[in-house]
Amino acid sequence: MTLFMLTWAITSLSLWAATYVFDGLQFDDSGALIISALVLGLANAVVRPLLILFTLPLTILSLGFFLLVINALVLMLVAQLVNGFVLSGFWTAFFASIFIAILNAMIGSLFSINRIKIERIR
Repeated sequence: MTLFMLTWAITSLSLWAATYVFDGLQFDDSGALIISALVLGLANAVVRPLLILFTLPLTILSLGFFLLVINALVLMLVAQLVNGFVLSGFWTAFFASIFIAILNAMIGSLFSINRIKIERIR
């Protein structure tokens, strides 16, 4: 449960930082920000893998660059679902999703989230 809370906090922090970098990304209040982080985590766990599966030929053809489009679409979906989360358009979502993913990875690496521990089997 603590890993979930830490990941949720990191996503909230990344979304909050993105509001200062991108003019087209806004939250009405902190409640909308926290709910958006939760919905984004759920969408990344459920919707994103389905989109990747359905668009696999296009993703392979584009050498994986279409995954950036999928990330933007998931962020746009979250903006549609959460009241108080305003996203101005596709390109804002595209670059904001890249920014959020990089910031999540950087902050997550500070807390050793998603590290794989490899041990030798004797």
